Amino acid sequence: MIGLGFIAGTGGRARQGARGFGRLAAPVLGLVLGSAFAAGALAAEYTIKIGHLESTAQSRHIHLELVAELVAERTEGAVEFQIFPQGQLGSQREMTEGVQLGTLEATVSPAAFLGGFNPAVSVLDIPFLLPDDDAKAQTLREGPFGKALCDSFNSRGVTCIGLWPNGRKSFTSNKPIDTLADFSGQKFRVMDSSILIEQFRALGASAIALPFGELYTALQTGVVDGEENPLDTIRNMKFYEVQKHLLVSDHGAMEDVILFNPAFWASLPEEYQQIITGAFEEVIPDLIAHKAAAVADARKVIEDAGLEVTELTPEQKSAFREAMYPAARAAYLERAGDEGAALISAYETAYKALDN
Repeated sequence: MIGLGFIAGTGGRARQGARGFGRLAAPVLGLVLGSAFAAGALAAEYTIKIGHLESTAQSRHIHLELVAELVAERTEGAVEFQIFPQGQLGSQREMTEGVQLGTLEATVSPAAFLGGFNPAVSVLDIPFLLPDDDAKAQTLREGPFGKALCDSFNSRGVTCIGLWPNGRKSFTSNKPIDTLADFSGQKFRVMDSSILIEQFRALGASAIALPFGELYTALQTGVVDGEENPLDTIRNMKFYEVQKHLLVSDHGAMEDVILFNPAFWASLPEEYQQIITGAFEEVIPDLIAHKAAAVADARKVIEDAGLEVTELTPEQKSAFREAMYPAARAAYLERAGDEGAALISAYETAYKALDN
């Protein structure tokens, strides 16, 4: 069922969206972002309905609102965003398909949800892919690697205009996980991904693919010893209640992919395209800071719950990367074929250039 949207744009009548979704604007005019409504402004020329899965209190939604404000201001109200959080327009798969079909202009999707749709994007599952340094990580997103990754969506009927950071994964377990050797023999829950399975095998651990909704019980009953997730997810899902050890590893990049319907994107004047992509890039530093604050709050909750918390040093991260990256890389190449080989080559060239 379609729920309440959040409108950011100019006043007046919203442009009728593809397949009639424009009628959703009427019930929520009172919730528009104040800065986006200039007195006497004309109706928007372009309305962008954009759906995502996070709540209105989380980083993705908050920064979509910021993007909407910037775009409305810089296009003088010609482009309006209608933001639909919390899966109001369906599951992520349904929203992605809607963008393909043109019933939805745009979505911001976790990359992890797109691997079945585009195997090339599973490169982001490879552990320690992005450096800890935010500026260097952004250089990869904006450079040849990020462009090649976005271009991989062109043949899938969607247009990728950029990547957004959305945190990093860490490990928890009911057994010690302070060192590489500690992982041997342990069982970890993973998403159904050969890359993630191989990353644990490289540590001497076994990986069990389980639905996310079954993870709490699996940890509680010992079906698995541990799991990997961002700290704020560990807090929100209360996994700390059934875990004893946290290793702050930041090994897995949780990236979002910004997808538009190709026909709609092509219909925008080039100036508006540049304004939109520029706004998505401009808010990234604040997005990172907001996410970091949420992670810091989550870590305090986890520590207060009594978990033993260890944080990898830079030297230890290098050792973990050396152990995990080759196996995960090989699994990725097997999955993504020639397209994946070209993408991993672009990544490794760009990664090496970061220190030059």
